[in-house]
Amino acid sequence: MATQVFSLPKTLKGDVKYSFCPGCDHGVAVRLVAEVLDELGIIDNTILSAAIGCSVTTYDFINVDALEAPHGRAVAEAVGIKRARPDKIVFTYQGDGDFASIGLAEGIHAALRGEKITAICINNTTYGMTGGQLGPTTLVGQVTTTSPTGRNLEYYGYPIKLAEHIALCDGTAFSARVSLDSVPNIKKAKQAIKKAFEVQMKGLGFGFVEILSTCPTNWKMSPDKAHARVRDEMMPVFKPGIYKDVTAE
Repeated sequence: MATQVFSLPKTLKGDVKYSFCPGCDHGVAVRLVAEVLDELGIIDNTILSAAIGCSVTTYDFINVDALEAPHGRAVAEAVGIKRARPDKIVFTYQGDGDFASIGLAEGIHAALRGEKITAICINNTTYGMTGGQLGPTTLVGQVTTTSPTGRNLEYYGYPIKLAEHIALCDGTAFSARVSLDSVPNIKKAKQAIKKAFEVQMKGLGFGFVEILSTCPTNWKMSPDKAHARVRDEMMPVFKPGIYKDVTAE
């Protein structure tokens, strides 16, 4: 039987110390983005706007030009880059605490304007880097460091469903939610990420992918149990799927 060689896409740096927590799905998501950039042949023409939070180290791994944005401002920064250099492929890589909280206005209005950028958002239902606090995507009843008795619906309201909200914006060309809990779903996630870049390359509008991810450290779970939580608790609320695709209309 032939041995399959596991090789790095040219977009990934191979000599960088891994900075994510053990079992965290950020590593999988970053690799998928890198593979897509490699396969589309846009490595040398792409600019990343990296957000604050766990996602801030993305530019340490992906071998493209990159800027770091203040908390919540990655989309605004990406829009500025794209308007200054419309010939470039521009994307953000953000956490849900960044995109869905302080950065929500930037994301929604960029989608309404049909800004021709791609936004990748990791949804792990918590503020990962700062200690596991309650965030805009925290599930009802979920225990966090700032909601020790669980997210109270009457006090905090419901978690935001990003893919659906972005899909409602007229300038959105593609909006999807995917999960990294299993190999089949990882393959679907890669397809969605590729489509989000392709609609930008075609000049069709705003591309968005919400990725359901684990946070074993702050959830205080092993990686396998964290993936089970994604399937059993997150996916029934945040249903994976393509919520808008103008190329299919």
